[in-house]
Amino acid sequence: MAQRILALAAEEVPERLQEALQSLGEGELGDMVTRQALKGRETAALLRGIFKGSPCSQPSGVLRRLQIYKHCIPLVESGDLHLAKVSEIIGLLMLEARQLPGHALAELATLFVDVIKGGSLSNGKSLELFSTVLTALASSKESLAYGKGELNGEEFKKQLINTLCSSKYVHLCQDIPLSGEELQFVMEKILRMFSKLDLQEIPPLVYQLLLLSAKGSKKTVLEGIISFFNQLDKRQKEEQRVPQSADLEVATVPLDQLRHVEGTVILHIVSVINLDQDLGEELIKHLKTEQQKDPGRALCPFSVALLLSVAVKHRLQEQIFDFLKTSITRSCKDLQFLQASKFLQDLFPQQYDVTAVILEVVKNSAFGWDHVTQGLVDLGFSLMESYEPKKPFGGKAADTSYGLSKMPAQQACRLGASILLETFKVHEPIRSDILEQVLNRVLTKAASPVSHFIDLLSNIVVSAPLVLQTSSSKVTETFDNLSFLPIDTVQGLLRAVQPLLKVSMSVRDSLILVLQKAIFSRQLDARKAAVAGFLLLLRNFKVLGSLSTSQCSQVIGASQVQADVHACYNSAANEAFCLEILGSLRRCLSQQADVRLMLYEGFYDVLRRNSQLASSIMETLLSQIKQYYLPQPDLLPPLKLEGCIMAQGDQIFLQEPLAHLLCCIQHCLAWYNSTVHLCQGAEDDEEEEDVGFEQNFEEMLESVTRRMIKSELEDFELDKSADFSLSSGVGVKNNIYAIQVMGICEVLIEYNFNIGNFSKNKFEDVLGLFTCYNKLSEILKEKAGKNKSTLGNKTARSFLSMGFVSTLLTALFRDNTQSHEESLAVLRSSTEFLRYAVSVALQKVQQLEETGQTDGPDGQNPEKMFQNLCKITRVLLWRYTSIPTVVEESGKKKGKSISLLCLEGLLRIFNTVQQLYAARIPQFLQALDITDGDAEETDINVTEKAAFQIRQFQRSLVNQFSRAEDDFSSKETQSLITVLSTLSKLLDPASQQFLQFLTWTVKICKENDLEDVACCKGLLSLLFSLHVLYKSPVSLLRELAQDIHACLGDIDQDIEVESQSHFAIVNTKTAAPTVCLLVLGQADKVLEEVDWLIKKLTSLGSGTSEDSSQASNQAQALEKGVILQLGTLLTVYHELVQTALPAGSCVDTLLRSLSKTYAILTSLIKHVSAALQDISGFTWLAFLPCLPSNATSFGILQNIHSESLSFAEEKKKKKKEDEAATVSTVMAKVLRDTKPIPNLIFAIEQYEKFLIHLSKKSKVNLMQYMKLSTSRDFRINASMLDSALQEPNSSTAEQTDENQEPKKKRRRKK
Repeated sequence: MAQRILALAAEEVPERLQEALQSLGEGELGDMVTRQALKGRETAALLRGIFKGSPCSQPSGVLRRLQIYKHCIPLVESGDLHLAKVSEIIGLLMLEARQLPGHALAELATLFVDVIKGGSLSNGKSLELFSTVLTALASSKESLAYGKGELNGEEFKKQLINTLCSSKYVHLCQDIPLSGEELQFVMEKILRMFSKLDLQEIPPLVYQLLLLSAKGSKKTVLEGIISFFNQLDKRQKEEQRVPQSADLEVATVPLDQLRHVEGTVILHIVSVINLDQDLGEELIKHLKTEQQKDPGRALCPFSVALLLSVAVKHRLQEQIFDFLKTSITRSCKDLQFLQASKFLQDLFPQQYDVTAVILEVVKNSAFGWDHVTQGLVDLGFSLMESYEPKKPFGGKAADTSYGLSKMPAQQACRLGASILLETFKVHEPIRSDILEQVLNRVLTKAASPVSHFIDLLSNIVVSAPLVLQTSSSKVTETFDNLSFLPIDTVQGLLRAVQPLLKVSMSVRDSLILVLQKAIFSRQLDARKAAVAGFLLLLRNFKVLGSLSTSQCSQVIGASQVQADVHACYNSAANEAFCLEILGSLRRCLSQQADVRLMLYEGFYDVLRRNSQLASSIMETLLSQIKQYYLPQPDLLPPLKLEGCIMAQGDQIFLQEPLAHLLCCIQHCLAWYNSTVHLCQGAEDDEEEEDVGFEQNFEEMLESVTRRMIKSELEDFELDKSADFSLSSGVGVKNNIYAIQVMGICEVLIEYNFNIGNFSKNKFEDVLGLFTCYNKLSEILKEKAGKNKSTLGNKTARSFLSMGFVSTLLTALFRDNTQSHEESLAVLRSSTEFLRYAVSVALQKVQQLEETGQTDGPDGQNPEKMFQNLCKITRVLLWRYTSIPTVVEESGKKKGKSISLLCLEGLLRIFNTVQQLYAARIPQFLQALDITDGDAEETDINVTEKAAFQIRQFQRSLVNQFSRAEDDFSSKETQSLITVLSTLSKLLDPASQQFLQFLTWTVKICKENDLEDVACCKGLLSLLFSLHVLYKSPVSLLRELAQDIHACLGDIDQDIEVESQSHFAIVNTKTAAPTVCLLVLGQADKVLEEVDWLIKKLTSLGSGTSEDSSQASNQAQALEKGVILQLGTLLTVYHELVQTALPAGSCVDTLLRSLSKTYAILTSLIKHVSAALQDISGFTWLAFLPCLPSNATSFGILQNIHSESLSFAEEKKKKKKEDEAATVSTVMAKVLRDTKPIPNLIFAIEQYEKFLIHLSKKSKVNLMQYMKLSTSRDFRINASMLDSALQEPNSSTAEQTDENQEPKKKRRRKK
């Protein structure tokens, strides 16, 4: 039969062909096609013949064609045919499909959908035909039955697509031609289904969606995926926060399962972005847009992880990191902005912190997110390098763990370090890479500050010292470069890797070799690095094992090292090792002063940690001091100072820091004496030997003390007639001598006080030594006053230790023991000595504040420093509050009073504690409260304790204000206000104590007619800083502006301003410029807040948030806040522009502030115009600027103009003889003062322009009270022109120059 049909088809006789086909039943026709296809003979020709005999014009023909299609679809899917035959059949069916009528196409498409749903598609070859059928169906205009109604072809196609949109059939959509609208519909429907699917089904579905996004709707897909996982993360957090959730219907998703699914989805997205770069661009673009609207939705843990995974591709890395860094700094700035204003906190109760999100990504990456780790590492280093410290801060002050981190850039740098540290802890494979990069940066960035990298290295080493053994070669390589690094970097680096030295003998061995080479280097820094390294080894030698240096080359396994750490020490081997190092260090005692200085400062710490070395170190020091000590008992002075200096040509240098040597001896001896009684197990001969050097030192120090007291300044070749200028060799030598003698006196003061045991004779010696010190100090100060270049203008660092200072102050001011009274009376009788003791305490606290450490024993021990600070604070606080300055000043001769020094010290201490010991503020405040010393730490209420201290200083300030004018101390009042301001930061703004303090401050400002400008500035600054944390300060600014207006009068002299004084602190002496500038400064801050709010409003308006009602409510609250702030602020400007302000800074600042106000009003109008909803709230605000913008703003401009001219005329009259110079100076000042005027006029006109646009758009006449500005016209003053023309020719040329310069200004402004 098949042959017959083929023959008839070839004869071109359609009637006979149709008859033959009609004679075949449905089953016979299908069997024939199947047989022919299986045989592989002329299948396509047979199908063409059947289609030729089944014209679409006849119903029977259409039916036969449908039968063929229905039979062929299962046939090609069966897998029985050769692929070439399948392609041939499908190609022919696709060609003929377009001839089918609409209803047939609809039936065929429905069949396809049923086949797909039934799961009978084995190879999917027939899907090519399905897409052709759908395309043909879409173009059909015929009405097709669907359900109970009728649809056209396009609508029928949409219904079929809707049916196919389920997770199982998404991949089919890739082969179906879809319009943009249909594609969007498919995407949205599938994304909505995510929440109903099992979590494991989502990754493959996401992959299919991403492939489908190649056709379009990329943004929809990415937004949907990110939003879905963001919601899951939030739900997971909520369930962790509230374990027993009330919503039991929602099944808890296991955390590890969720993280693994998220990781898989991220991998899918990254793989698709590798194929389609546009998808990556769209991702960045979408997140940037979303970040403007809602940062919390844009940068969630999932999206950040996704970005970091994509960033591995270098093409997008720069864009992604720039976006992330900008987002981080913006988030930090916003948080800082919000924390500084209660008004903004009320509007934004939930604060978004991107740093917490990124650290959460690090935590999540532990669930096998290896594709994120490289991005995290790169981001961490990028942040640390982009926002690194710009200049060295010195010592530990570079540690960004305190006040420095308050700036957004430093917070970003700290975040980078946190990312790297946490990634290091979580991901073992990348540890060596992180360590290598950190070490590389420490080496290559030696010229710039690397403290942040050293801190990171220290934290890394502490977290895993044993793991770092695998990277010991890199550490060893770093040691080879120690000689070329700055000494601060070397010390930091060695401290950081110190734990590694405990477990790796090879690292220690290489370090010792490097240090031994460096000690003979020509470079001073290299030798200093060697000393620092050897001192570090000596301090920590116990944990390095009992091997001597010569044995270090032996290969030792890690297990042996660990065993050795905990084994009993062989003291002989330890001593041999350390004595070998000490031998190397002794060579340094013949080198430069800087190298010796490091040794003297380091010996005490070595001795304290390593008592076995006591005899060796003490003998070394004894032999060193004997070179300069003169043993003859009657010889003055007792020390050879000339041996301490060295001359090179005309220059003189310090060779031996003798005072530091004595200081080192004194501290080591004190430590030895305090611990010698504990070492009873030592052998007798050792004891005798030890007693020998102890006795030598004591006799030597006793002799030096006695002879230093007897010595006159002339004995040191120092007296009032001596030359102390640094321009001559003699002057330099005298300066060095003076510093050394003063240092020796201080060292002996500490020594004699400590050994004196409150003996009167010893305290008389102390006073005698102080007399010598004080004479020299006075001479240096006197010389410094005459010659500012001398060394004396910088107070030399005191040699007293911090611990001794706290002990001395406690004894001088707080020791009431009866047996001590007589001896202490000797010291207390000298006011100069008391002032000196407090001054040294002040110097030590300042050093601690600036560098994070102090000179002397335990200076680098934070715990000891904190204890000493507490003791010093207790004494200074008692001294200041117990003895008023007035009582003390009556007998004062010269210099600052002790009470004032105590107050300055307290101010520095409060600042230092908040910076260095923020976490220990509760313990600090408790230590000050003697009555509550035994309370537990958990019971400490910082606000209550701080409020108690504040009340003491409040009483002192009130006493200052109640004094007579002659007794009023401006300096003390300023310090008191600053102390109050510092302590107020410890109060909780929501507490009752804070409100009481604010109320008291307002009362002080209202009741005290303070004429001291500096104190007024301090008080108002305190008031503003408190007020912004309680509520918006605009009402306060309005009252102050009214007071300024009343004090200075109106610009119209005929108008008398109603006197209504709110604040007595605003008077004729303080109103301008002090109060005026402070008010304008605070107004500018409010304007910044308003500007920030308007930007937030604009971003809210442009977003189509899912929760539109919530967004709308927030937008209304923001609009209300903006309008209330601006409305009140405009009344402030209304008062100030009518005030007769003196020409100068006040007017200049006011004009700039007005320009900013009009610019912000303009941006608000733009926002209102774009949103154009209900503008009733804005209408009254639009009317407010009308008065100042016309009558008064231009009035004040004319006032400035006339003042400038009168000022110029007055100057001309005063200095006729030097007229040329005077005129040019005056005109330059006039130009400078009038410079902001064109900017203000432009801002006003811009405001008017957009207001007119808004009026037209809203159909509300916002211009009804607005008089358009006309003050820009050029007017010639005829009388002035005549007088100018009558002047002599000599001044005409000058006048021409004057007239030309303003023209240039005007031309440039155009």
